Amino acid sequence: MLDRYAVIGHPIAHSKSPLIHGLFAQVTGQAMTYEAIDGGADEGGFARALAAFRAAGGKGMNVTLPFKLQALVGATQASDDARLAGAANALRFDGDRIEARNFDGIGLVRDIEVNLGVPLAGKRVLLLGAGGATRGAVLPIARAGAARIVIANRTAAKAQELARELSPHLGGVPLAGGGFDALAGESPFDVVINATSASLGGEAPAVPPAAFAPGVLAYDMVYGKGLTPFLKLAQQAAGAARVADGVGMLVEQAAEAFAWWRGVRPDTREALTRLTVPLV
Repeated sequence: MLDRYAVIGHPIAHSKSPLIHGLFAQVTGQAMTYEAIDGGADEGGFARALAAFRAAGGKGMNVTLPFKLQALVGATQASDDARLAGAANALRFDGDRIEARNFDGIGLVRDIEVNLGVPLAGKRVLLLGAGGATRGAVLPIARAGAARIVIANRTAAKAQELARELSPHLGGVPLAGGGFDALAGESPFDVVINATSASLGGEAPAVPPAAFAPGVLAYDMVYGKGLTPFLKLAQQAAGAARVADGVGMLVEQAAEAFAWWRGVRPDTREALTRLTVPLV
């Protein structure tokens, strides 16, 4: 009998997770299935779908919008990454236990350091936006040895509050938050990560060109949109040596969940090849 896994969200038809995990199962020889489940828009839909999947013998789930917070709240055990992110994107079921993890930030760091070949140790890192994506990224970036992390957000107070909340958990790595205008007092950054949704609307966040250091890596968490306005801004501002979208983050966080579930980490190259869109 094949072990069952799934991704749950609403809407979910666009999800690449079944393709990714199908490829992972092939390359690792795992006897499993992976499906997409729509949790619906009604209150309680996620809980009902989760209970039904577990009752049918499901082993684990990826969780995407808008259910990441509910996934954390409903878990009986959660990792530090999930608690600090305030959300879970992977669940594992073991009897009555529901274990929760958040692999988004871990996948981001692995994509930057392994796939793109940019070590974060000693780097000045700027995160644009103060939402869930940034919350999930700060701790893994700090663990990678960043020299300084700054969160910039349209609403300065939100970035400042997030920095105050997360700073005690970073092992002494300096973390600051503020508005985009406060970046004028900062030295240029080696890595600038767009964790806002601006690219989905064809816009760029209001980051000043001086924030980009020569040879900067500009990384947009949005994927599949080609050369986004943010990445164009980076190229024009600093002649960015490297630009990347979030497809590698998507694939690498999936690989982390797969390894957690199955005890083997898949080679991600085929999935990256299948999903990568040229940045033009």
